[in-house]
Amino acid sequence: MNKHAAENYRHLANSLNELGFNDTEVAALIRIEKSLHRWCEMECGGVNGCIERDDKTNEPIFVSRWGYTYKIRDMEASALKCLKKILADVERRTNRGMGYYYQTDPRGCTLYILRRNDGPEGANIRSCYTNGIAVRY
Repeated sequence: MNKHAAENYRHLANSLNELGFNDTEVAALIRIEKSLHRWCEMECGGVNGCIERDDKTNEPIFVSRWGYTYKIRDMEASALKCLKKILADVERRTNRGMGYYYQTDPRGCTLYILRRNDGPEGANIRSCYTNGIAVRY
């Protein structure tokens, strides 16, 4: 990690620590964001193929560029389950009312942590999710 990346990591960690996340949870959130980001990249089409969901079962399948298809582990569901557990743990400790926004476009940050007052009352979260903390360094 270079100096710039270390400064960005520390800034992100400090922002999340202020909300009640400990350093282990911050590291887990970064891993979750990277996992979700890679999943979104593969849904949009990677070099060797892409991820699609079966119409009937909603199970993820990998479709190779050569036309082969096979089932894969649902890393998206695993990451989101872990994320929800972390948020529930922090909520129990702090009672701050936090949530998340999962932005599936892989051209930017994939995961935002939102506080209760990050958007106007009654606003659609899609219009104000960038007011939250982007879990990316």
